[in-house]
Amino acid sequence: MDQIRALLREHDDPGHLESPPDFDRETSRSCFARLLSALEERFGPSCSSGRGQDSSFYGVIEVPADATGVDWAMGVAMSNFGNYFVTAIMRVGEGAPGGEERPPEEFVTWLDDVSTAMGCTFIPTGLLREPYDGPSVLAAAGDLELAKVLIAAGLAEPEDDDEELGKSDWHNRYFDYM
Repeated sequence: MDQIRALLREHDDPGHLESPPDFDRETSRSCFARLLSALEERFGPSCSSGRGQDSSFYGVIEVPADATGVDWAMGVAMSNFGNYFVTAIMRVGEGAPGGEERPPEEFVTWLDDVSTAMGCTFIPTGLLREPYDGPSVLAAAGDLELAKVLIAAGLAEPEDDDEELGKSDWHNRYFDYM
């Protein structure tokens, strides 16, 4: 985990929020297509994909709940950074029991192996939820500033959950809109 944290920090360039200066669109397209192909081979043709725009991620592949075997949809995202950081997320509904937000361990192991074979780096969800402490100014900082201005102008009231304003995690840096 420390090596992965070091990679996240190494690729965090505040001057390039959406993609690194050496970003190769054709290589990214090919890598994403291989990732989609691996997921379709495992889960079938019902997987769908979409590209990110104005974001630090290249694209997301959605696996519908009826194909996952765990009754919840999953998403696999590929970042524009690193040797393509890859992560998986669950699309959990209201009826999900607590602690079930993470993909099944067997799937995580499979995705890590697939990512490694493709030259990508799998980033575990837990690590991506760690507080962001890098040099880039992310959107959450703007949310905090906007809230301060609105409250000072009397256009908004402080909320109980305002302590979450302005806080980012590593997912926000590499798998979010910029």
